[in-house]
Formats: sequence, structure tokens, C-alpha cells
Amino acid sequence: MLDDWLSVVVKAIHIGAIAFWSAGLIALPFMYRQRAGLEDRALYRLHAFTRRLYVGVVSPAAFLAIGSGTVLIFLQGTYEAWFSAKLALVAVLAGIHIFSGLMVLKLFEPDGRYPAWRFAMVVPGTLLVISSILVLVLGKPVLTMPSEMAAFFAPGALSKMAGGLIGGWI
Repeated sequence: MLDDWLSVVVKAIHIGAIAFWSAGLIALPFMYRQRAGLEDRALYRLHAFTRRLYVGVVSPAAFLAIGSGTVLIFLQGTYEAWFSAKLALVAVLAGIHIFSGLMVLKLFEPDGRYPAWRFAMVVPGTLLVISSILVLVLGKPVLTMPSEMAAFFAPGALSKMAGGLIGGWI
């Protein structure tokens, strides 16, 4: 009973964190596009707000989403092919997050700009990754992996692969 209650609480935290993380990653490129033509106080205000959003909301939400998701792995023991695909997409989302943070640093330099072509790639790309994660999690499709990959993702596979490297530690 305690495990069920804990799973529900952790899952609620996970879903809320994902919502804030995803919304932030979608909103940031729209804020970057506002950089064009701004100077002095207006530029400073946009920079301060963008940094505060990234550092104070989006990054903690990402940390909570990944941390609570990791706890859920141990609580629910999900070892299916769709879950491996989801983890790969979460890694892509984390990459988008990192590049977005780098953009916050570079964009507000004196010659900083955010071209329309980048906006046209980042927003649909981010939406595609988020949508794909949702499809995998909500649909839990039956995916098949090549036998080599299935063996790699099987529970306990790491100890079999690394056992010779680590020796008597495992």
C-alpha cells in the first residue's frame, strides 16, 4: 500500500515537472525571437526574464522530471522496448535543454541574434520530441528490437558486459 501511494506521489511530481519543462522549452525560442532590435533597458529586461525562466523554472523542472522518472523506474520496474525508446527521446530533450541554455548565454551579447531559420527548426523539433514521448508513454506500443539491442537492454546486462572489466567488484 505504501508503494502504491509513493508511486502516485512520484508520478504526480513527474507529470507536473514534465509539463513545466516542456512548456519552458517551447516558450524560450519565442522569447529569443524578441531579441531583435532591442537595446539598453529593454534588452536587459528581456535577458533577465529569460535567464530567470531558464534557471529558475525550466532547469529545476528538468531536474525534477529526470529525477522523479528515475525513481519511477525503480518503483515500477519498467523494462520494455517502448521505455528504452522513450529514454532515448528524453536524452534528445535534455540536449535541446542544454543548447537552449547556451543560447541564453550567447544571444544577449552585443551582436547576438536568433535567426528565423533556427526558430523554424527548434520549435517544431521540440514539439516533435515531446509529442513522440507522449505517444510512447500513453500508447505503450509493442516495439521489437534487434536481438543484439534487446540483449543490451535486458535487466542485468551491464553486470554481464562489465563483469570482466570490473573483476571482483560485481
